[in-house]
Amino acid sequence: MLVQQPVSASTPLTARLLRRWPQIAERMLTEGLDATAPAELPDDHFTAEVLPTIYACGRAVLEAIAADREFTRAEVTAFVAPVAERHAEDRLPLSMLISAIHRSAQAVLAEAAAVADPTQMDEFVAVFNQLLELLRRINMTVVDTYTEVEQSIYHAEREARRELCSALVRGLPAEELAVRADTILTDQYTVLAIHVSEPARTGSAVNLVTRRRIRLLQRALYELTGATTPATFDGVSGIALLANSSESDIIDAERFDALAARLSQQFGVAVHLAEFSGVRREDIPTAVEDARELTELARLHGRPGGCYRLDDLLLEYQLTRPGPARERLAQRVNPLLASPHLLEALEAHLQYGADRKTAARTIHVHPNTFTYRLHRIAELTGLDPADPQDSRMLAAALTVHRLGLSPDRTKA
Repeated sequence: MLVQQPVSASTPLTARLLRRWPQIAERMLTEGLDATAPAELPDDHFTAEVLPTIYACGRAVLEAIAADREFTRAEVTAFVAPVAERHAEDRLPLSMLISAIHRSAQAVLAEAAAVADPTQMDEFVAVFNQLLELLRRINMTVVDTYTEVEQSIYHAEREARRELCSALVRGLPAEELAVRADTILTDQYTVLAIHVSEPARTGSAVNLVTRRRIRLLQRALYELTGATTPATFDGVSGIALLANSSESDIIDAERFDALAARLSQQFGVAVHLAEFSGVRREDIPTAVEDARELTELARLHGRPGGCYRLDDLLLEYQLTRPGPARERLAQRVNPLLASPHLLEALEAHLQYGADRKTAARTIHVHPNTFTYRLHRIAELTGLDPADPQDSRMLAAALTVHRLGLSPDRTKA
């Protein structure tokens, strides 16, 4: 266990600040953003990326001051430029970032004044002057970085890659777009559908959250493939096309499962992926529709976030195919549509089977009431949920209903 030494009047101001630096860094982030960041942003939007930089940069600065060494512009740039670049790519207003930086500096000044001994005024002024110089260099780095990002050719390339993906998804000619996107077309691709399960967002932070998600997805795909991936992801749903130049380029399923887990953790909501590998270029439009349908099936059936393949949802997928059998299935559950409590009971029964006590508890009714509802379902549909064959028929009919594919719903 680390035991901190007591602070005496002779303890240098930099040492006092270093002892409290973790708490100071958190206060700098909080006070810097409280009056500037949009209220609709998730609480941890800046914490994961900005707080480590504040902590590491501030500690390095204080150690340089304590050693009577200049903290160079290059060192400032190494810490600040990557964060500024990400904020610029997210189109966070420059004025907001500058304001947050200055509020953070005020928090450091207040902390330094609070911990300084009255006999340390000369040291306080010296430290304050060096922090002012640091603030100047941070501002210069941020402004320069924003300017570079705004003028960067990569903005045009990113848009070209999005247009390239969109063309391939629609089966349109893509050779010219590939040149603009600095991307080599291949004969086969892995089609990856992405769907984020959350209510629609509103407010001024929507665009900022969207750009952050797009950036996080691109970064994750780059780490997965070692190349920039054409994608149409808009922050909620989209398609990514991963080139398969050879069999060795096809990524194993476990890595896509890990990708889904990573995105769910970073986005703070469930992310459903669907993957089709080894898709010929001319077959991309069909594979895209199938992949999108798989993410929708997984979501509508209450499956947890993750990456799904056709084998994971074979029955549900087949039930979505048009034809007279599907329409007849839909008709079997139609008598229940006017009675939501019966649909609720059927869903609970299909989930828990013979465990009626748990099923009843799930929908907050007495087991006898639950049993009565199952009898009522049998009367209305002619299918007894307690009979294994009838239960499978009801499950299939309910799947069609959930997908909104029944004739009545389609006409509506």
